[in-house]
Amino acid sequence: MEHVVIIGNGISGVTLARHVRKLSDKKITIISAETDYFFSRTALMYIYMGHMKFEHTQPYENWFWKKNRINLVKAYVKRIDTDSKQLILDSHEPITYDKLVIATGSKPNKFGWPGQDLEGVMGMYHKQDLENLETHAPNNNVCKRAVIVGGGLIGIELAEMLVSRSIPVTFLVRESSFWNGVLPEGESAMINRHIESHHIDLRLSTNLKEIKADENGHVKSVIIEETGEELACDVVGLTAGVSPNVDFIKSSKIEIGRGVKVNRYLETNIPDVYAIGDCAEQHEAIGNRRPIEAVWYTGRMMGETLAQTLCGNRRMYNPGHWFNSAKFLDIEYQTYGWVFGVRGRPDYEQHFHWKHNDDTKCITIAYHKDTNKFLGINTFGIRMRHETFDRWLTEERDVDYVVNHLSEANFDPEFYKQHEKEILFAYTNQLQTA
Repeated sequence: MEHVVIIGNGISGVTLARHVRKLSDKKITIISAETDYFFSRTALMYIYMGHMKFEHTQPYENWFWKKNRINLVKAYVKRIDTDSKQLILDSHEPITYDKLVIATGSKPNKFGWPGQDLEGVMGMYHKQDLENLETHAPNNNVCKRAVIVGGGLIGIELAEMLVSRSIPVTFLVRESSFWNGVLPEGESAMINRHIESHHIDLRLSTNLKEIKADENGHVKSVIIEETGEELACDVVGLTAGVSPNVDFIKSSKIEIGRGVKVNRYLETNIPDVYAIGDCAEQHEAIGNRRPIEAVWYTGRMMGETLAQTLCGNRRMYNPGHWFNSAKFLDIEYQTYGWVFGVRGRPDYEQHFHWKHNDDTKCITIAYHKDTNKFLGINTFGIRMRHETFDRWLTEERDVDYVVNHLSEANFDPEFYKQHEKEILFAYTNQLQTA
């Protein structure tokens, strides 16, 4: 019986295992050193905030795995021997595979800061990070101040978590405006104001120089690169992005760049070895998509796609139109298609931007300046329908059509009863003054 071995029990690896089981009777083994069972990583913040318990983040009951004949091995893979098709583990006998799938996800970036491995320094990606946070920041008596380094989505989540327990937060963001490598200027500025309205000490254009220790090897303070200022703190959250978790592969014959190199079929350079999820790097980028995408839904799609290939129906990975969603404290964010930020914006890309007076709702629509073709939309504080924008992007609608039919994409008709005329007026006015 063919043995499919999956390294990693995140959304990619578990989706693959479930779909291989639906399609076949193959022997399936999942290896992970993080947790016994799969859990929803995006829900970690809600455990700390008291909205749920860890067991609520597990989509499947513990009996699910045995019933579906998916073997779980809790171990760390030290080495892959592709010649003998063997995995050498730290706490288990070697495992032999017929098909190997690498789905090891990401790890937080560290940039060699002095003190980055002290007690009280953590990322916010793994279950162990959550446990560290509970130890070092259970309340504002134990943690008088936390410093977060890095202005991405994980950083804003960690800030929200700490604020929920009334722990003062200083946020060090190297960019001149929050997430402006991704967001257009107006949106980024709105998020700056929203962060500050939650009494978070936002420091833009600010870099970490050093993390200092007390006599017990615990975080005592951080030093700011630009000014030399010393900020007393008890916790430092390193949220300056993530990188593929592939260090253990470097001694193998599997080709890696930043991640494990794969083609459109998610195949590596070694026969019978594949990679999916955050750790996979496309040889050739798909459209405007980045070669590595640390996104929950693309990991799930890769798992579903590769299951077909492993079960005899070789299928190319085709993620379709880009979309994503997130939350900036109280403001929900959605993006469909391509809306480029300040950096990397093509010459042909024009923006229509509208913001509500309450400073918590806005939209930005990107379109081609010569053809008026709709390229993408960002929405803040307004919930939109994915399938509507997906269809409009496929149909290559123009920006006039999109603005005049926005109500069709809206989850909440009440919003457009109040604001549709204002958006249309702003759009028409922009055209007249352009």
